[in-house]
Amino acid sequence: MTRFSIMEFELRLRILLEGPPPGVDFGLQLGHGTDYETIQKQQFRGKDVSFDFSVTVKDNRADGLPNFLGPLTQGPSTARFIYVDVGQYAGQTDIGWARRMKIPLTTISWEMIKLAAKDPQSIVEARLQGTGQDGGPSCGTVRPTQGWKLIRG
Repeated sequence: MTRFSIMEFELRLRILLEGPPPGVDFGLQLGHGTDYETIQKQQFRGKDVSFDFSVTVKDNRADGLPNFLGPLTQGPSTARFIYVDVGQYAGQTDIGWARRMKIPLTTISWEMIKLAAKDPQSIVEARLQGTGQDGGPSCGTVRPTQGWKLIRG
């Protein structure tokens, strides 16, 4: 019988919303379905909105791709993502926007994860458009404008 060990990494991530509309709350969704809270809530105040957090990554998927785990990750193991709650979904009651941004994690490669694991100051960053085509906050699946990038400490 062959035994194998499962690798596990703690991966630091940053989601940066470039130029979101002012006066709108944005925050990370902690939890699932209707049982969630919005954390790191903030608004655009002349600087881009940024969220720093960590996820666990394991190599326990049958297809060999990274499995992103933790209370901030959403979706099936083959299509994990992070939700950014917007406006009413972030608990802001005085605004008409009720949206979520779905940021896929699936394009983060093992190579990037292993490089980040070697440098505890590294962070894997995604830059996203904070304003949608309708002039309101971005929503739906929002892909990083330049993909996920490894930022060295």
